[in-house]
Amino acid sequence: MIERQVHFDVHPERSSDFEEFFKNEYRPAMARSAGFISVDLLVNPGEPGHYQMAIRFTDQLSSDAWRASDDHKRLAPRLKEMYSSSQVMLYEVTV
Repeated sequence: MIERQVHFDVHPERSSDFEEFFKNEYRPAMARSAGFISVDLLVNPGEPGHYQMAIRFTDQLSSDAWRASDDHKRLAPRLKEMYSSSQVMLYEVTV
């Protein structure tokens, strides 16, 4: 299993837009992908605008397929409008 963790620094005035976009568009599109297991959006309550997206797929190929999908290509530009920076960490879940 693969877990991709993406940290986002969301523009303060866009936090509610970011959460709504994730809930109503991004998560549902990702959930339709082969090999999808789960995605959660975490927010640091002490640091508004700091979000972590924890994404799990069965394997690297499925994760890569999501990133190459038409849905991801369509949604990514809209997502990028809402944050100033992001950082991606990729993990293999072993236990």
